[in-house]
Amino acid sequence: MSFALSPARPLRLPPVLAATAVLAVLALPLTPAGDDSGAGPADAVSALVVLYAAVRTVRERRRPLSATAAVVLGMPVVGLAVAAAGAASPGAGLTGLGRYLQVFVLVPAAVLLLIRDRADFRLLAWSFVGLAGWQGAVGVHQYLTGTGASYQGEEIRAVGTFGPQDVMGMATVVSFGLVCALGLALGRSPVRQRVAAGVCVLGLLPPLALSFSRGAWIATVLTCGVQLVLAGLRRALKVAAVAVAAGVVLVGGFGVGTAMLQERLSSIGQVTDAPDQSVVDRYTLWAAATDMWREHPVTGVGLKNFPAYRDGHASLALSSGSDTEGAGAAFRKQPLLSPHNMYLLVLSEQGLLGALALAGSWLALLVCGLRGLWRVRGGAGLDCALVGCGLLVWQLVDFAYADIGGPSTVLTAVVFGTVAWWALVGADLVGAEPAPAEPMRAEPVGAGRSL
Repeated sequence: MSFALSPARPLRLPPVLAATAVLAVLALPLTPAGDDSGAGPADAVSALVVLYAAVRTVRERRRPLSATAAVVLGMPVVGLAVAAAGAASPGAGLTGLGRYLQVFVLVPAAVLLLIRDRADFRLLAWSFVGLAGWQGAVGVHQYLTGTGASYQGEEIRAVGTFGPQDVMGMATVVSFGLVCALGLALGRSPVRQRVAAGVCVLGLLPPLALSFSRGAWIATVLTCGVQLVLAGLRRALKVAAVAVAAGVVLVGGFGVGTAMLQERLSSIGQVTDAPDQSVVDRYTLWAAATDMWREHPVTGVGLKNFPAYRDGHASLALSSGSDTEGAGAAFRKQPLLSPHNMYLLVLSEQGLLGALALAGSWLALLVCGLRGLWRVRGGAGLDCALVGCGLLVWQLVDFAYADIGGPSTVLTAVVFGTVAWWALVGADLVGAEPAPAEPMRAEPVGAGRSL
């Protein structure tokens, strides 16, 4: 008896793996260039991802984006073009325009095109968790061995592979991973996956704490609270109780680090009573950005022009820069080239025209994402909804304390692409959850066999 075996199907890798390649590059150790303008390896990979998405779309001869997606993602272009024309030099204008288009238009559109379904979306979400776990492990090792960035005279600040020049890099990565893990844990996926996601949430708490990043703490706490409420009040109370217990164990187990963590936490409420120099610098830069906008309310001072106008609008309370050292880098005075507030940066450099365009795009994504979450509440796709909405909420909150710049900025572009897929595509796939693959069964005689 002989059987004619059908040829095996070729293995087809999901296109979203191209987007995960950007995250994989961010796991590699980086040698900081000393400024925020230079493109890094992850930026080069993101350009290849955009090219791959474009070529794949042309080859498949399909409509790249819906009208809604094209409008939502393309809204910032007009304000950016006007602000680029007002830059101090053509080179600076093109550099700033390219950076904004990369982060808020091109890479998000490419990621949206590369995600085919919710399985791809979950794969990308787990990639965020994996990157956060790696960077967090490096950060905890830095704290325990005293090889991190300098903090209060000790090299204990967890910064992962990003170094002290991008001190917010690891905190951002870990926060994204924690938000994704919590969303996956609160969904309706198999129990094993939810338990694994819950373990990842607890595992990412120590590196987030050891980043000593107040902005990341605030954004993560608010975002996780929103995710818990959206998942259901009863589940929110249960998870909150577990989180409080884990926090007690976390803080109580750090020994000498407890005093530093408590001091850092208490400083959040001292921004007006007894602010430290970093808070003073931040307030001074915010005031300078506001003054720039008042002088140029419609179009702003032009892309990349904030440093040139800063000294003419900042008070004498502004320091010459922030001190960075440790984690393998020598001491360096890092200049303050932005207001460390994305909204004020856009308002000062792009005016109301650019601010309304960008904010309008983000608001549209938020509304569409929440609409989709409401449609899948209690059913399949809830985990994707919580991840998509959670990532956007975190980013919008964090933009009140940070702006784009540094090697980790490309991760923000991937996040906006992930959010855009859920808000503009995935939210409309209600009831479209792919059926699990059936086990192979023997075919009856005569159906593909010969005796």
